[in-house]
Amino acid sequence: MPHSTKFLPSFLIFLLFFFISLSYAKSHTFSRTISPSTVGLNQEKLSHLHFYFHDVIGGRNQTAVRVAASPATSTSPTGFGSVVIMDDPLTEQPEWGSKEVGRAQGIYASASQTELGFLMVLNFAFTQGKYNGSTLSIVGRNTVASAVREMPVVGGSGLFRFARGYAQAKTYALAELEAVVEYNVYVFHY
Repeated sequence: MPHSTKFLPSFLIFLLFFFISLSYAKSHTFSRTISPSTVGLNQEKLSHLHFYFHDVIGGRNQTAVRVAASPATSTSPTGFGSVVIMDDPLTEQPEWGSKEVGRAQGIYASASQTELGFLMVLNFAFTQGKYNGSTLSIVGRNTVASAVREMPVVGGSGLFRFARGYAQAKTYALAELEAVVEYNVYVFHY
């Protein structure tokens, strides 16, 4: 009998620590599976957006600035190695004074030695209408001399959470310091 009375408190202490460790482990997990509807993901939609991108590389209304270049950039026929930061207006129509619907903010870099080809990393940040405050993220290759360039939509925020799709870019007008590019974006989102 004396042996069993010593065993009981030890066993109770063991059980207490065991259950405390179980509850601690459950409350501090790294990840868990949840239902998509708990975060508002019900029915997926497909949207088509159409706008114009104005990239101005110099002058009074400059929207894109070269921030880096390689030693070989100045002798490269493609500007290989140059890196440009942009904050370009997105407008409803191709004219500069047209209603602005957002901004294209990001980086493009000359990434080809044989053709004018940019690596584009940018966000379309919308400022008007239903998509005000929402963004789409684009990462892709833009071969400027091609009639139509296609780049993937890799994500988004706001009404574009979980976005996926593609953007088609087509040069509308090209002047010495400004390029106007027509964009058609097809995006699945919730």
